[in-house]
Amino acid sequence: MPRRRHVALLLVALSVLTACSAGPSTRPVIAVHGEGEQPQATAPAGPREIPPLENYNSNITWSSCTEQAKLRMGSSAPAGNLAYECARLTVKLDVPSRPGRGSLGMALLRVGTGASALVVVGDAEGEPGTLKAARLAASLPPAVLSTFSLIGVDRRGTGRSDGVQCVPEVARVGIVEADPDEDSQEDLLESIGRASQECVLDLENRLPAIDSWRAAADLEQLREALGVDHLNAIGIGEGSKVLTLYASRYPDHVGRMVFDGAPDPTMDVPGVAEAKAVAAEATFAAFEKDCAVRSCPLGAEATKRFTALLTALRTKPLRGNDLDLTPGTATTAVLTALADRSRWPALADAIVAAESGKPAPLTDFVRAQVVDRDDDIPLFDPGLVTGCNDTTTRIPPERVAGLTKDWRAKHPLFGAWHARRLLLCGPFPVPQPAKPPKLTSAPPVLVLTTATDPVTPQGGSERAAQALPAGIVVGWQGGGHGALGQSACASQAAQEFLVDAEIPTSGTVCPP
Repeated sequence: MPRRRHVALLLVALSVLTACSAGPSTRPVIAVHGEGEQPQATAPAGPREIPPLENYNSNITWSSCTEQAKLRMGSSAPAGNLAYECARLTVKLDVPSRPGRGSLGMALLRVGTGASALVVVGDAEGEPGTLKAARLAASLPPAVLSTFSLIGVDRRGTGRSDGVQCVPEVARVGIVEADPDEDSQEDLLESIGRASQECVLDLENRLPAIDSWRAAADLEQLREALGVDHLNAIGIGEGSKVLTLYASRYPDHVGRMVFDGAPDPTMDVPGVAEAKAVAAEATFAAFEKDCAVRSCPLGAEATKRFTALLTALRTKPLRGNDLDLTPGTATTAVLTALADRSRWPALADAIVAAESGKPAPLTDFVRAQVVDRDDDIPLFDPGLVTGCNDTTTRIPPERVAGLTKDWRAKHPLFGAWHARRLLLCGPFPVPQPAKPPKLTSAPPVLVLTTATDPVTPQGGSERAAQALPAGIVVGWQGGGHGALGQSACASQAAQEFLVDAEIPTSGTVCPP
C-alpha cells in the first residue's frame, strides 16, 4: 500500500479514537504537517520498505517461569493471567583482547501468542528487559500480543544474564547518599574510586566487553536463534541506542522498530547531563501540577515541601536498614520515581512520610539500584560499567566542581545532582570503542517522545530521530520516561506501525 494511503488511514483511525491530534508541534526541530499537507521526509538518506512480518522458528528452549517473574516484580507485578516463559541464550563475550572468543549467558523472557517475534531492549541502568517486556505485555493493545510474542532481553551485564555485580555495597551507598549540595567532592570521589577499583579487579578482561556495541551483536545472535531474516524490536530509552547500533552494523536485518525515548546523539556528555537536569525540573513541575489536580497530600506545594525536606535532611538524616535517607538519597529517589508516571501518587505519599520521619517509602524507590537481592543484581553496577564503556569522555573533578556550582544556580532541584554524576567515569579505564558504520539506509523507525522525560529528554529523542534515515516522530505531551503503555494514542500508533506497517505523520502530537 502506498505510504500516503498509510498516513491517511492512520490519521482517520486516530481521529475516530480521539486519543491523538495531528498538528503543529511546539518543538522547532520536528517537521510538522498542517491539515491538507503531505508528509515530508524526516531525513535525506534513503529509507527502505518496511519488511513483511515473518513467523519465527526458534531453536531456543523455553520453560514456564510465570511465578518466578511475578516474584521478581513483587507487588507491582501486572494483574491478569499472562503466562511467561524463560530461556537462556549463549552469546559471544568478544572482549577486545580476545575478539570473537569467550561466551556469556543472556536471559530471555517470552510473553504473548503471536507468530512473529518482537524483542524488547531496555536501559542498562533501568529495570531488566525481561521484566520490562512482562510489564509492556500488560499495557500494550491486545493486537500486539496476538501478532507478536514479546521477547524481553536482559542485555549483557544486567538482570539474570551473566550480570555485572562488582561495586561494593558500601561504595554504592556512598555514591547514592552523597549530598549533591555539599561543598566538597572528596567523599563522593572516594566512593567512586573504590567502585572503579573493585570493578577493574573483579571483572578483569571482561570489563571492556560490557557495552552497547556488543549488546547490539548479541541481538544479531538472537535474531539468528529465532530463525528470522529481520529483527523487530522495541527500544526503551537507552535501549534505542543499542538498536541504532544494530541497524548500523546489520542494516539488511532491520525489521519494524519502535524507539520509546532515545538518547541524544548530537550532544557531548556534559550537554546531555544538563539537558537531563532541565528535563527533570520540568518533570517535577508536571508532577507538582498533577499533585494539585489530584488533591494529593502535597497539595500545590510539592517544590516547596521537597526543598524543605532536603534542608531538614542535611541537618538530620533519617536512618534506615539498607540506606539512610539523606539529601542525596532523597534526590535519587525522586528522580527514579519521576521516570515512572504510574508511581507519582506513591512518590507524593513517600515525601509526606519522610516529612514525618518515616524514610522507608522514599528509600524504597532506590533500593533496587543499591542493595544486593536474590532476584536481581543491583541496577547501579551494569549502568555504571556500560555507561563508562560507551564513552571516552572523562570530566576532571575541578571542572565538575565548576559545573556543579553553575547548574545548582540554574537548575536548583536537580542541577547539582546531574553535575556530580559526571564524576562517575573519571577513574574508569578509557575504552577504545569501535567506530560504527554510517547508517545510510533503513526502514522507517517510529520514535516516541515524551514532553517531560527526565531520562531521555524530548529534544534529544527528536534529534535521534532526525539522525535516522527515516525517523518518524510521535510526541506525547505527558510526563515520565516513555510513552508506551502510558499514552493510548502513542500505543495505538505503535500498534498500527508494528502490526500493519502503517506510518503515522511525523510530528503527530498525542495529548497528555
